[in-house]
Amino acid sequence: MPRYALAPTLLLLGSLALTAACATGSPPADSAPSVDGPSRTGGNDTGTQVDLSKLKGVNIVSDSSTDRSCPWATSYPDVPGADAMTAAMKKDVEGRLAAFLGEDTGGQATGCGGMDGLEGPELNVSFSFLVASGDVLGVRLGTVDRTSNADGLATKAYWYDGAAKEYRPSPGLIADGSRDAFVSAVKKRLEKREGVTPDTVAALDDQENRDVYLDDMAFTADGDLKVDFDRGTVGVPPAGRISVTLPKATVTPWLSDFGSRAQRQTTDPDDKLDLGAAHTPAPTVAAQPDPGEDTTDCSQVKCIALTFDDGPAAPETGTLLKYLAQYKARATFFVVGQNVATHPDIVRAEMKSGHEIANHSWNHPVLTNLTPTQIRSQLERTNASIKAATGKEPTLFRPPYGAIDGNVRAATSLSPVLWDMDTLDWKSHDPAKVAQTVISQAQPNDVVLIHDIHPTSVAAIPEILRTLTARDYHFVTVSHLRATM
Repeated sequence: MPRYALAPTLLLLGSLALTAACATGSPPADSAPSVDGPSRTGGNDTGTQVDLSKLKGVNIVSDSSTDRSCPWATSYPDVPGADAMTAAMKKDVEGRLAAFLGEDTGGQATGCGGMDGLEGPELNVSFSFLVASGDVLGVRLGTVDRTSNADGLATKAYWYDGAAKEYRPSPGLIADGSRDAFVSAVKKRLEKREGVTPDTVAALDDQENRDVYLDDMAFTADGDLKVDFDRGTVGVPPAGRISVTLPKATVTPWLSDFGSRAQRQTTDPDDKLDLGAAHTPAPTVAAQPDPGEDTTDCSQVKCIALTFDDGPAAPETGTLLKYLAQYKARATFFVVGQNVATHPDIVRAEMKSGHEIANHSWNHPVLTNLTPTQIRSQLERTNASIKAATGKEPTLFRPPYGAIDGNVRAATSLSPVLWDMDTLDWKSHDPAKVAQTVISQAQPNDVVLIHDIHPTSVAAIPEILRTLTARDYHFVTVSHLRATM
């Protein structure tokens, strides 16, 4: 593994173009996590805002690779009480990942698995909250699959009915007896759209496949119902993504009981979300004692910088903070913006415990595949979420997969950080192997890449801290390492 973290990134500091001012306000909590389709810069928002403080005990299920030749990252929320909806998202996400890796075709290599190690393919699945109020939960998953023949962007809305304790696909917003009238209204609006052909519109008459076409429906803040279609679904691919919006007055008579409640909770949300969860939500992560000013001189003693990517995660990050505190070890957390927006309390605990918070993009895309505007959005939205949680903006960022080029450098004033040692913990999920990798390969001034979203990786930390401390290593933040080398 090449050791290239510090020297190149220090050289980059002088060449970073200061062209992007960091956002200072907190972004809407429910903004689609920058799936960044060609026809949208902000994803597939409906214009509503979700108060994430209502989501007690939520867990973000995340996973990713660090393989530049086959980059993938997936995430979706697990909200207490909405187990059936979580299971539906899990099944869809695992199916997409298996297809991307070529694992669901009877051994025939497809997707990333059939690209012979060439760079180019990418899979990214991220989420946004549509509604989280009363007994209604709505989540949208946005998928970018760059092995697709279309634009690679697909979106799907998932709904949970807390009163009935059932998962509802988008068509469940419409009463059974009103679906034909609803579809007719959608078709009329589609027929007026450029790029829509009669045969594609007629596909909505097929009741067996209708739910597949109508899988992304959500209400706007005014109560209108917006229906989104992936590129090539109801129109020719050059027409791009197509959406239609039915006014509140038109659609309200067709809504099911659940649809009516979802509409009301979107336009006039309750003070809290109550899905009838049987278990008690996890407690808030507590900050550990701050070790105080770090006077370590890394030019005189052996230092190492442990860095943790893709969090924060509950409860894994809280457990990690306790392990680090036992050795007065400092670390740098490269956090993902959508997780920061969901778990700001954990990020505050990281900072109050004496650790460094840094930017790892909003939802872990390959930044070099994005436009300059999209790159800025990824980093600035995450900066804003970090500042909202901690009161401070970060100074460092780590490009997912280490993918960086001139466009990425020019889009931000943040200093890039790569790594010297990749534990490949996302592959092994073996605490002993992760610990042995760090212990056997550690060299002074190394920057080590680990993920705090994996409980197996967190479980490896005590052995790493214990063994390297006995070898007179000091655990410092990346910024401190840079400043004292």
